[in-house]
Amino acid sequence: MTLPFKRPDELRQLVQTCNRYFMTAGLFSLAINLLYLAGPLYMLQVYDRVISSASQITLLMLTIALLLAFSALAGLDAVRARVLTRASVRLDQRIAARVMTAIIDRSANAGGARSQALRDFDTFRQFVTGTGIHAIFDLPWAPIYIAVIFVLHPWLGAFALGSSIVLVLMALLSEWLVKLPLTESNEAAARSYSFTEMSLRNTEVVRAMGMTSGLLRRWRRDRDRMLERQVNASDRAAAIQSLIRFFRLTMQSLILGLGAYLVIERLTTVGSMFAASILLSRALQPVEQIVGSWRGLMSARAAFLRIRELLKSDPAREAGLTLPRPKGELSVEGLTFVPPGSSKPILRGVSFAIGAGEVLGVIGPSGAGKSTLARHLVGVLTPSAGAVRLDGADVSSWVRKAVGDHVGYLPQDIELFADSVAANISRFEEKGDSEVILAAQLAGVHEMIVRLANGYDTQVGEGGAILSGGFRQRVGLARAVYGNPSFVVLDEPSSNLDAEGDVALADCIVQLKKRGTTIVIVSHRPATIGVVDKILVLRDGAAEMFGPRLEIMSRLTRPVPMHAVQGASS
Repeated sequence: MTLPFKRPDELRQLVQTCNRYFMTAGLFSLAINLLYLAGPLYMLQVYDRVISSASQITLLMLTIALLLAFSALAGLDAVRARVLTRASVRLDQRIAARVMTAIIDRSANAGGARSQALRDFDTFRQFVTGTGIHAIFDLPWAPIYIAVIFVLHPWLGAFALGSSIVLVLMALLSEWLVKLPLTESNEAAARSYSFTEMSLRNTEVVRAMGMTSGLLRRWRRDRDRMLERQVNASDRAAAIQSLIRFFRLTMQSLILGLGAYLVIERLTTVGSMFAASILLSRALQPVEQIVGSWRGLMSARAAFLRIRELLKSDPAREAGLTLPRPKGELSVEGLTFVPPGSSKPILRGVSFAIGAGEVLGVIGPSGAGKSTLARHLVGVLTPSAGAVRLDGADVSSWVRKAVGDHVGYLPQDIELFADSVAANISRFEEKGDSEVILAAQLAGVHEMIVRLANGYDTQVGEGGAILSGGFRQRVGLARAVYGNPSFVVLDEPSSNLDAEGDVALADCIVQLKKRGTTIVIVSHRPATIGVVDKILVLRDGAAEMFGPRLEIMSRLTRPVPMHAVQGASS
């Protein structure tokens, strides 16, 4: 029987690339915890040897040795912190870009921004440099102190072991009490941040229609839930932490009482009594520190699990073979798409094909699936069934960078990046200024750009805020045709254009056609449809008509026979 393939845990593998940092920190922790024995040993020697012998030289040498040990301890502790900081940087270098790629892929398929995942990664990464992780590294060495206490006297060791077990059980109780409200708080916080991002993307609508007060009420709902569960978790954690602190201080004092009893019975020495108290305090301290930073630990753990789920649901693609520049032959085979969480398909068995250098116009009523088809053509969405092929190769399986160099895409909603005009047109590539200018000239926007205050170096602001809608659309068109792509998809490219912009767009399409570029246009404008070779009519997600432009236009504009009208009226 063949066992099912189990995908490896990608996030765990990436974290393991930092193992040498964590192993180094672990070795430093061992040395640090061994050096912590210097204090109890010093006290043991002072009470049991120095006082009884009245040797000042011995006291001086022991004191110098103690200072050297504590100096080394402080130095190793600082170095351990630096090592963990470097581990955090390494994690960012190894994982952040992968998380960002997964966010982009998830947003393309599910819609909307998902920057919460990047905040999750920062939460996990920053925990690596926090104080809580130091306690985690120190906790495994607590048995060293308990073992030394057993050496001092078995009764003292048994008392220390029992105290440690009780404290660990109380820490587990803290996790059980805090886990649920803290998880619910984090989920509410994620919803609140997501709603905030969405609100900020629609500030014009919010302000124009006076939606601020209603929006704030909706925003407060998740915010209040987050605070309520956060307060609940914090109160429980604080109560357990106070109880643990009380227990630790009590046990630290009671072991002195037990030691005093043993001294009275002449079963141990005074030095052993005080040394046991100090060792027990050190053994229990990491547990108390972990409970004190429990909220951060739980948040980091929850963030880690969410990131792992993100990477699992959007696995990294293999490098694959780099295919040559496509000619632009497009074929769509039984394309069906059902969005996640829905049972109703947006596209249903769409099939058509166009040759290299042809221009296809896609028309149809609102909700027919035109934009969804456009996103499939450029490989943004993965079909539920069927395939989109460019020169025979499935575009959804191509390496995105490899296919992206030969594809241009102008989405219906133009989003420019907060950078210069040149950077937006060049897709943040560095191929020289001439390519940028050629693309701008092809889109008919060069003259508009050079009239800006800083020309191509003008910062457009977030989303292209300083540019008009038509200007943004023409810059987006220049970005789509940058690098002389073989295949260009334009979704409602003239929605924000004036008459001059329409002429520039039509001229751009003609120039691309002369270069042999395959073009798909989703549009209703006659000026745009007039330059296409073929037309695809979509209705309710299915291909209703497909063929040469003149044939389809004649069928769409064919007059209704009079007898059909009379029959309908009767």
